[in-house]
Amino acid sequence: MAEISKDLVKDLREKTGAGMNDCLNALKQTNGDMEKATEVLRQKGIASADKKTSRKVKEGLVYAYIHGGGRVGTMVEINCETDFVARTVEFEELCKEVAMQVAAMSPRWVRREDVPAEVVAKEKEIYAAQMADQKKPPQVIAKIIDGKLEKFYKDFCLLEQPYIKDDTKSVDTLVKEKIGTIGENIVVKRFARFVLGEI
Repeated sequence: MAEISKDLVKDLREKTGAGMNDCLNALKQTNGDMEKATEVLRQKGIASADKKTSRKVKEGLVYAYIHGGGRVGTMVEINCETDFVARTVEFEELCKEVAMQVAAMSPRWVRREDVPAEVVAKEKEIYAAQMADQKKPPQVIAKIIDGKLEKFYKDFCLLEQPYIKDDTKSVDTLVKEKIGTIGENIVVKRFARFVLGEI
């Protein structure tokens, strides 16, 4: 196996935000392949993030972001476990990324569980009406309706939206990666979006 240089470890750390030892181990595991090492760290971060999601979050930030010369503004509340983490650059960067996502993609809810039951029922009704003239078996129509509903959640639920800077992952994955690197549970609590002239 080739020697892993300090510069390579440093580059991977800057790219992923992971610890130096984690970066070194990922590079050793992948024989110095940056892309594969990044993927290893992402998977590890998400795996360790899942273990932390039950921990209580009592600290965090309310972060405001203004876009388009003051035409669009967003505020997000993101919680973490300690005020120490809430004051870190990494946590503030995450808040900014999520606030920018809200500005760019206009989500309506944080997660699918927040979508009111009557909204889901109405969407299903619309999809069923769209399929009414198609001569397909009921189970096929039900699957198509479920697929359309999944797309609805991806369009309007913040955590399920493709991340604006890397559409290979969702906002939820972005948050879980940050949980993995920071080592604390992080929860996107709520957001508000303001557009000049809109009520």
